[in-house]
Amino acid sequence: MKTLFNNYLDNKLKLEKWQKLGIFCLVMVFSGIFGWIYEFILYYFNGGCKEFYMQGGNFLPWINIYAFGAIIIMVLSHKAKKKPWLVFILSFISTGIFEYLSGYAIYKLTGVRLWDYNVEIWNYGNIDGFICLRSVSFFAISGLFLVYFIVPFSIYLSTKMSKKTFLIISISLLSIILFDELYNLIFARVLNLSRASDIYKSIGVKYVTFK
Repeated sequence: MKTLFNNYLDNKLKLEKWQKLGIFCLVMVFSGIFGWIYEFILYYFNGGCKEFYMQGGNFLPWINIYAFGAIIIMVLSHKAKKKPWLVFILSFISTGIFEYLSGYAIYKLTGVRLWDYNVEIWNYGNIDGFICLRSVSFFAISGLFLVYFIVPFSIYLSTKMSKKTFLIISISLLSIILFDELYNLIFARVLNLSRASDIYKSIGVKYVTFK
């Protein structure tokens, strides 16, 4: 494992295309779940530790912006892995830009705010409610966790499993999550079906709402 990690840092690993595909899938899965857990805990504290709130718009505990943010960090930090401080800075800047543009675009296109740091705790450095110092700092720290744990762990799994097993597990997990995502974003709207949030609300699960 140590040799594998050192080769990873030195960009000396020779990964097959199937390994890269599986690793990409696992990073998307792990990062989206990681983001869901973070928000689930954060909004518990933000609400005064009185009740828990469901996060995201899916049935499964996964939030897409964290998964896409992780891919951005992974790509940008590819040649900077031996310098944690640089990985931190790249993560800080890139996720800050990505979060602001995503929040701004969604708000302008749909009129809906999916998050608003104007009404959240620890919102120092808040810019238009779309980013704040706490959020980008957390994403930067998470970038370190991604680069130095999640990605190496995913690579390690690819070396310990057969090609077939690794691809079945990684692709299946991401496929299930993406189907969940597509159902709630597109299919449920087009076919006039109940979305995850509708079903969860009907059984008493609460969501954080922003105006």
